[in-house]
Amino acid sequence: MEILNASDAKREFGDLLLKVQSAPVGINKNGKPVAVMLSYAEYEQLAGYKTAQLKAQIQQGIADLEAGRIASGNVVLERLRQRVK
Repeated sequence: MEILNASDAKREFGDLLLKVQSAPVGINKNGKPVAVMLSYAEYEQLAGYKTAQLKAQIQQGIADLEAGRIASGNVVLERLRQRVK
């Protein structure tokens, strides 16, 4: 992934818009990574993956509830305490 510093990204914004159509571009500020710019199509794809993953986790939680695979908060805390000891 190409990396630009923030001032270069600002100065070359038009070119940056063209670059992100083919690959994400990282942006650093003061030598530290602060952002990644990507195409709208890639963003939509990532958002779709995130939504699908969230739905799968919710469905798993519902299945666990229906199957009785749950524990109270107190039970969970006690199990954690026992692991730490």
